[in-house]
This record gives sequence, C-alpha cells and structure tokens, in this order.
Amino acid sequence: MSIFSKYISPRLMNMFMSVQVITPYRAELLQYAQGKILEIGFGSGLNLPHYPAGVREIDIVEINEGMKNLAQKNIAQSTIQVNYHTLNAELLPFPAATFDTVVSAWTLCSIAEVSRALAEIYRVLKPDGQFLFAEHGLSNEPQVQKWQHRLTPIQKIIADGCHLDRNIEALIAEAGFKFRKLRKEYAGSPKVASYFYIGVATKAIP
Repeated sequence: MSIFSKYISPRLMNMFMSVQVITPYRAELLQYAQGKILEIGFGSGLNLPHYPAGVREIDIVEINEGMKNLAQKNIAQSTIQVNYHTLNAELLPFPAATFDTVVSAWTLCSIAEVSRALAEIYRVLKPDGQFLFAEHGLSNEPQVQKWQHRLTPIQKIIADGCHLDRNIEALIAEAGFKFRKLRKEYAGSPKVASYFYIGVATKAIP
C-alpha cells in the first residue's frame, strides 16, 4: 500500500464523505438494517450513528489499513460492537447465507473487481436477506456521462480507485439481485460526482 493510500487518502475520503449533503442518505438507508449485519467498505465509520437503536453488533470489511485509526473514534463513541476485518470484498471469509443485511455506502465505486464483490455479497446474504446500497455512479444524462468517462482515469488516481462512471443499477442486477426500492437522483454538484443510486435489493429466488 502506497503512502498516499495509507495516510493521505483516508483523510481526504473522510473529509469528502462527511459533507452534510450525504448525511440524510445514510439515515434513510440504514433505517432498514436489521438482524446480522455486514458493512462493506466501513471507511472511518460514518454510518455508525445512523444504525437503528436495536442494532448491537455488526461485521465490517475495510481494505484500507489507514482507515482503521480514523474509525476508532467513531467506534469508541458507538454502542455497537464492531467486528473489524481488514480485507477486500472480492473474497469474503464468511459462510454462505450468513447475513440478514449487507450494507454498501459509497463503496462500489472503488472496488477493483466490483462484479466479484457483488457475487460475494449475494453469496453471504440469506435467501430472505436485503442488500442496502447508496452509491454514486453513471448519470442518466449523456453529456454528463461523457465527462464521467473522461475524468474517471484521473479520479482513480486521486481518489484511491474511485470510478465516476459505474452503472450501479446494472451491476447490482447482473449479480442476480432484484430491486425492492431504487431511486436515482443528483445530490448537489458537480454532476459528474453527485448522481446517486439509493435502494434496497433482495436475492432473486429461482
């Protein structure tokens, strides 16, 4: 892991992800969290205050070792027990059908093998489980899409692998999920980075 990825990127990501415009989306999304919970891409733990009062324990995965020190303050202030796993989401160390809820908030943009990670999320989710997601990605406007494609190579360098142009809806559907709730909208500006996908997906039962 480079010095930038370990020491600089975590602080930049924590600053960007702490902006006020994102907070209502966290609260909206996490109201549905229940049962045994896995959070993908825990970051600095900004989701913790928004879990329902009944949540007492979560498992989390976070690939960036530099995020752990930033997360300690939020973990210490929370009543939730956090089982911390420093690894990526492409190969989860959990048995199939383990979790009632899997959460991903502004994470799928930066996972290198995102389709593989979604397949793993599908695998560890119980048959009646739910996948809660809030992500930024490909706009519905062709002109904005052009700039997203142009800027993504730069964004990947300065934002630790983040893609501006992933079609989150298509990626989740291709993994086998069905959407119970899905909303797509701009949240702030610039448009290239603020087109959000918010929803709840469930496993497709044959």
